[in-house]
Amino acid sequence: MGGCVALNFSCDQAVNQICSCLFGNRNYIYMMKANLGALESARQKLQERREDLLLRVSIEEDRGLERLPQVEGWLSRVASIDSQVSDLLKVKPTEIKRLCIFGYISKKCISSCKYGKDVWKKLEEVKELLSEGVFKELARKRPVPKVVKKDIQTTIGLDSMVGKAWDSIMKPERRTLGIYGMGGVGKTTLLAHINKKFDKEVNEFDVVIWVVVSKDLQYKGIQDQILGRLRVDKEWEKETEKEKVSSIANILGRKKFVLLLDDLWSEVDLNKIGVPRPSQENGSKIVFTTRSKEVCRYMEADDDLKINCLPRNEAWQLFQNVVGEVALKRHQDIPTLAKRISEKCYGLPLALNVIGKAMSYREDVHEWRHAVDVLNKSSHEKFPGMEEKILSILKFSYDGLEDDKVKSCFLYCSLFPEDYEIKKDELIEYWINEGFINGKRDEDGSNNQGHVIIGSLVRAHLLMEFEKEFTPAVKMHDVLREMALWVGSTFGKEEEKQFVKTGVKLSLIPKDINWSVLRRISLMSNRIEQTSYCPNCPHLLTLFLGDNDLKGIPGEFFQFMPSLVVLDLSRNRDLSELPEEICRLTSLQYLNLSYTRISSLSAGLKGLRKLISLDLEFTWLTNIDGIGTSLPNLQVLKLYHSSVQIDASSIEELQLLEHLKVLTGNVIDALMLESIQRVERLASCIQCLWMINISTEVLTLNTVALGGLRELDIELSGISEIKIDWKSKEKDDLICNSTSPYFKHLSSIVLRSLEGPKELTWLFFAPNLKHLEVAYSGSLEEIINKEKGMHISNVHPDMMVPFQKLESFNLRGLDELKRICSTPPALPSLKKFVVEHCRKLPKAATASFPDMNRNETISEISSFSRFQFSEEMKMEGNVLTPCLEGMKHVKSEQGEMLTLPFLDLCKNLLPAIGKFGFALTIVKADISGNISRLEKNYLSDPDKYKCLYTVVQGEVESETAKGSSSCTNALLWLTRAMDFLVEVFRNLLAHQDWSMSQACSDSYQKTLRKWHGWLSSSTSSMGLKLAPDRKKFMEVTAGSGDMNADMERFCSEFGMFLQENHKFLASVGMDDMKAS
Repeated sequence: MGGCVALNFSCDQAVNQICSCLFGNRNYIYMMKANLGALESARQKLQERREDLLLRVSIEEDRGLERLPQVEGWLSRVASIDSQVSDLLKVKPTEIKRLCIFGYISKKCISSCKYGKDVWKKLEEVKELLSEGVFKELARKRPVPKVVKKDIQTTIGLDSMVGKAWDSIMKPERRTLGIYGMGGVGKTTLLAHINKKFDKEVNEFDVVIWVVVSKDLQYKGIQDQILGRLRVDKEWEKETEKEKVSSIANILGRKKFVLLLDDLWSEVDLNKIGVPRPSQENGSKIVFTTRSKEVCRYMEADDDLKINCLPRNEAWQLFQNVVGEVALKRHQDIPTLAKRISEKCYGLPLALNVIGKAMSYREDVHEWRHAVDVLNKSSHEKFPGMEEKILSILKFSYDGLEDDKVKSCFLYCSLFPEDYEIKKDELIEYWINEGFINGKRDEDGSNNQGHVIIGSLVRAHLLMEFEKEFTPAVKMHDVLREMALWVGSTFGKEEEKQFVKTGVKLSLIPKDINWSVLRRISLMSNRIEQTSYCPNCPHLLTLFLGDNDLKGIPGEFFQFMPSLVVLDLSRNRDLSELPEEICRLTSLQYLNLSYTRISSLSAGLKGLRKLISLDLEFTWLTNIDGIGTSLPNLQVLKLYHSSVQIDASSIEELQLLEHLKVLTGNVIDALMLESIQRVERLASCIQCLWMINISTEVLTLNTVALGGLRELDIELSGISEIKIDWKSKEKDDLICNSTSPYFKHLSSIVLRSLEGPKELTWLFFAPNLKHLEVAYSGSLEEIINKEKGMHISNVHPDMMVPFQKLESFNLRGLDELKRICSTPPALPSLKKFVVEHCRKLPKAATASFPDMNRNETISEISSFSRFQFSEEMKMEGNVLTPCLEGMKHVKSEQGEMLTLPFLDLCKNLLPAIGKFGFALTIVKADISGNISRLEKNYLSDPDKYKCLYTVVQGEVESETAKGSSSCTNALLWLTRAMDFLVEVFRNLLAHQDWSMSQACSDSYQKTLRKWHGWLSSSTSSMGLKLAPDRKKFMEVTAGSGDMNADMERFCSEFGMFLQENHKFLASVGMDDMKAS
């Protein structure tokens, strides 16, 4: 009975469904064909809408913005429904075959009815998504973290001060709080506690910004620190000072902000920075620290808070914490002596920390008694001011250094500007050449004694450790620097006499320098343009003139410096030659010419036969001919990113340098790299290597030969595979099994525009890597291949997990990248992670990375990849045909240059540029970026910017045209790039016997060369050497039709448009801007 009921119900249900399908309002079976057609059409429109939206979103993300959640949600729903529609359409043929009786009936009626209903539902959903997919705004500025955390030392007695400061800040009527007190009293520590409180306590502020000001007031530096917090994009770095002011004012004008200014020495004009003045209306606050109460008055602080030294009991508590319980219990008299020493620190936290740390290593009670005697001799009456009393106490820590050499090393650090971060290896080089330490170097070129001394100074709290561009560095607390300068100027050992005026905007060398007695002079980071006299300085050992505006140096300047051993002229960017009289510096051992325009080794320079260290990085130098015999004592030679290419000739020269220990350089030939690695004495010296324009199937890096390698940069190269070898090239055996075959010192790798490899599993062999950047490598599919990684781990069990020390990871423009590795690694040390324009990389690939303030932009598609797609389309006519057609539409009926047709014309030239291969990679990327910038501006208001020159006129009027991120700048450089391309085609027509490389190089010299900076010029010149074979180029571009006739027409007609652009830009004073 029950079974019959169930059967009747089932039959009734089936009949109802059939009737509904046949005679219902929607007749799902009969309408199936029509609905399927409509669904396919609607899906196509939805896909086009999605692609268009992704392109526009990509442009926004290029500017550092992030897509809106509603846009992301729509794109996610589109992806989901597209998959569902795809599944429906897969069974379309089967369902259509089942239809009969003119489509009214199906052979499987219930199944077809359900299918037809699903089709109808999906059609309605697609239509709804189409109607929703219209967005006025696509992206917003990426939110910056409200507070950036600061490291805070353990403190005693600051809690009440933090409370007072917080209460003052939170009062609505208070706008500016000044915190003042002597150097080393804990002002910065208090400010750090306030910063932390904004992070922990509930408050209504939008952003808290920390800025270090220092004695050398630099408005640009303050602006850069503020913009670095407010904007995640890097476009602001190229802006003019006026543009930065406007940007800061615009952003902060819309926020309730707190600005923390640390270490003010004078009034700061907020208007010059762009910071809106705090008011009760905007609710913003400014808190600053200073040593002077006068500065509080100048800054119009409506509340000030003085930090005093610690009371005796709290000072004693801090001192005990620093010294440690173990040291205090070594003898029954030590606590009493320690208390007396603590009292001599006057409650100054800096002194208590520094002296306490020095005493923590004193094991014998007699050492403690001696310390009390020394401090007692620094009588109070001798020093009228509290500052000098404190300096005398801090000097105790200096006096306690183990020997005079270490003391000299410490004092040497005061030659650098305040807050200057000194790379450890560079500091050690100075010490070696001054004779403070021996010049003995380890196998990797490092000096162990130098690192031991730095370690002792850090442990004594006399230096602080940092990392500068992923390189170990140190700097001095400003009070300790004052102490060092005070010791150097007051305590009068002849060998320590020095003169320091850094970062004070000097335009001339001061006339009050007593050159005849000084041992060291530092005039770094000023604006000195000339050396106009002939100083007599028989005792001068070190002269720092780096980071100035010197354009030339008269020969007589070096005439009377017989003892000079260290000369730093780096970062004088217009210094192009040295006088022959430099050869008079017969004692010179260290010469730094990096970041200058020096292009040759003059005879005078080659006369410096005692020279040990020569830095020519980032110069225009093209060869090192004669250096092997002229400078036989060289131990350090730095050529990284100069125009010198290591070839057979330079290898011979370098082999003549028998004492060489450190080498940085550039290679453009895989065979040359192989030759270098065969000479292990030479290869083992290499610390930094820039490889550019390499073209080879397999590039082999040998971990034995390149054992000292620290930085590796490979750019603009075609390499199918990079292999690692650990077999000695000079010895026919493998390295010792107990030593892992990896790069022990390699900490930074940059791979840009590297075409060919699909994976980079060889990175396993750089376990100490801290910085990795991979960009614009179109063939790359994964970073670590699972099978190859497992093979490496099986052979070398100590190399199981890659990237454990990685701190910075940048991935950009990798169109085919799908994964980091099969199982995303945990990166415990990661601090910065950037992904841009990696359209196939899912977010899941990086899900295991530590949570941090990332700049993570995973772009689905980029305008650049869209241009690349057009190159692969079947070409009708030749590569210039679309351009010739597009030129018909560039001008309006009134003769005005139209924006969109001109940009489309330039886009149509990208396939032609693509045929040049690696040679024009940089030019192509630059063109794409400038087109995107102009196109973005046009899309913001198509009616307003219909004509090409409208945006330029607007920027000229608003005085923003000269900014490197302006549309004016984009149009100028786009026009210049097109000038270059036109000139190339002209050369191909006029010089049938020229190679493609000749045609490109000549065109570059006539067009872009005079506008490029030295680094751009060097990189571009090298890139052009990779121009393709002329015959092959003509074959792949010619297509059908008369290519020569089209080239001639293109040069004539397009050249006229470009001349018109130049004429207009010149009329508004914008045609002669150079690259920075």
